[in-house]
Amino acid sequence: MSENKKLKIMETVIRDGQQSLIATRMPMSDMKPILSAMDEVGYDAVECWGGATFDSCIRFLDEDPWERLRTLREMMPNTRLQMLLRGQNLLGYRHYSDDVVDYFVKKSVDNGIDNLRIFDALNDLRNVETAVKSAKAYGAHAQIGMSYTIGEPYTLEYWKDLALRMQEMGADSICIKDMAGLMVPEAAREMITMLKENVEIPIHLHSHCTSGVAPITYFTAVQAGVDGIDTAISPFSGGTAQPATEVMVETFAGTKFDTGLDQNKLKVLADHFRGIKDAALKSGLMSTKVLDTDINTLLYQVPGGMLSNLISQLKDQNAEDKYMDVLQEIPRVRNDLGMPPLVTPSSQIVGTQAVLNVLMGERYKILSKETKELLKGNYGATPLPMNPEVQAKVGDEPIITCRPADLLEPELEQLTAEVADYKEQDEDVLTYALFGQTAIDYFKRRAALRDKIDPDAMDMKNKAYPV
Repeated sequence: MSENKKLKIMETVIRDGQQSLIATRMPMSDMKPILSAMDEVGYDAVECWGGATFDSCIRFLDEDPWERLRTLREMMPNTRLQMLLRGQNLLGYRHYSDDVVDYFVKKSVDNGIDNLRIFDALNDLRNVETAVKSAKAYGAHAQIGMSYTIGEPYTLEYWKDLALRMQEMGADSICIKDMAGLMVPEAAREMITMLKENVEIPIHLHSHCTSGVAPITYFTAVQAGVDGIDTAISPFSGGTAQPATEVMVETFAGTKFDTGLDQNKLKVLADHFRGIKDAALKSGLMSTKVLDTDINTLLYQVPGGMLSNLISQLKDQNAEDKYMDVLQEIPRVRNDLGMPPLVTPSSQIVGTQAVLNVLMGERYKILSKETKELLKGNYGATPLPMNPEVQAKVGDEPIITCRPADLLEPELEQLTAEVADYKEQDEDVLTYALFGQTAIDYFKRRAALRDKIDPDAMDMKNKAYPV
């Protein structure tokens, strides 16, 4: 490690920071007034797109996500813009054909994205290879994320092998994506030391404060040689979001890891977003629960968002007294399903199946649709083999061992034809590909708002738009 090593800061407030704390409900009108000031800070990158922002824009905010990206690009010309992409899943909820993945990456870069953080929930690199190739072909920085978790298969040797394969695949950098806040300081020291000894490309660390340990883990990771960290400006930091940007900047100020960022410029951002946070708390959009430290994250190795989802499911079934039973069932289900990392969608699959097992009083009496798909290999390969007795419950249907997308025919041409009546820009085809009927509903509202027509009065009875 060199004598002086400037620590890179990636700001998350307009993507993961707000996604973690206010369910991605921040409209563009809240961002616009501060973007020029954000552009002057000198961040290594600003994460501003991808993740759940796309869905939220069209489902809740009536905003065109592509127009949002173009606005961000126009107002932050000096800052690298980054997005989060779920590999072959893109930003939707299934695997898409390679021609759709390639076109999505192309349009993302065309509209302003510089860096793509590409990951797969199972760490099955076959599910990221198309997006990585496309990102590099269109001149973007391709960062591959490793979904971090703990458990039997997740040894230092596992992470070493994964990182070496990522580097060989052409990754420009690697991100350790600790979505549940499970990485403790000693684990960070060991893993980052090992990675820096074995790969030549930069290593970035992403974590959440859900368990309360992330700031200390960041400090240890930087000492061990990590090249960059994800932070959120203070009003949208902590809890289920990232450590505070200003705290990390001050922590390393005057050291060989000095970020070079100016606290006075960061204060301008903090003052702006504090007003947005206060309004979100007052309206109920932000719950104080998301700001809590939840030690159950470390005790049960379950992301905070997954825990709240379990409580909601049990409440709906008047079975809140089964909470501890479900927590104990989760690791058993996870083991049966091949020990996947618990991140979207695997966290929902494991959690929902654990709830079903407990409520039914019999394990796997009912399989959720998503559990069946995972058992059949439709999400990819799991780190460990699945329990063959559980896998047998899918019946005579074949188990997929190839890359799931290899079974998909090109679909871009068909999708283009299906959305022709609503298409106002090339990118609309991709919005439709990802969100089907939800996209169509948004396109109808978009046209109605522009033409001042009542969407309920529009004659749609003779049109059919498949989801």
